[in-house]
Amino acid sequence: MAAQHDFDDERAVWDTYAESTWKDVCDSEPVFRWTQYAGHGPGPEVLGEPESAPEIGCGTGRALAFLARQGVKARGVDMSPVMVANTTQRWGSLGVEFVCAEVLDFLKRDTQTYDAVYSVFGAAWFSDPRKLFPLVRRRLNPGGVFAFSQPPAIPGAYGPQGMYKGGFAGPARYTYRYSYTPASWRSLLVSAGFMEAVAVVLDALKPDHIGTLSVRAVAP
Repeated sequence: MAAQHDFDDERAVWDTYAESTWKDVCDSEPVFRWTQYAGHGPGPEVLGEPESAPEIGCGTGRALAFLARQGVKARGVDMSPVMVANTTQRWGSLGVEFVCAEVLDFLKRDTQTYDAVYSVFGAAWFSDPRKLFPLVRRRLNPGGVFAFSQPPAIPGAYGPQGMYKGGFAGPARYTYRYSYTPASWRSLLVSAGFMEAVAVVLDALKPDHIGTLSVRAVAP
């Protein structure tokens, strides 16, 4: 029988991820960084000076907590009920709102607009950009910033990258990650109505280590 890409299955996968990840971060302080290396790369200044900013695929919520402490109206969206429960308990007292939802459905139904929308190794990595980018564009105020980071594409491997979750034995559950060249990311953003789209790969701290794709676009 063919593997089934089911949102309930995917949510169960992310719940498992939340349970394993939370043990390492529940006592950590808020931090905002775009790369996978501590103390490396730009910080929240990439977003400008937003008064409001949701993180799509917010995971542990540490970046949102950092923004909330800076006075930003912070909102997190994650499809894992376990992660949302954990982050609400940990960071809710800072005024951060966490929403349990699949990001495309959330953006379709949301009626608020924001000064910035961002993703750090989150929903921009796991969502079809042709569906995601126009929805993000609709939720941004004029001049609003959309920024995201994730690993760069492996040379020659572009588009949706399917991967099984939970190993290669057991229930056939899988998800997609999306990988493109920087030029293709810029083209996708421009096609969705953004301007000033910039996509670059930030080098890692050590030679021959994995860099970080950094993308920033502005709504007209």
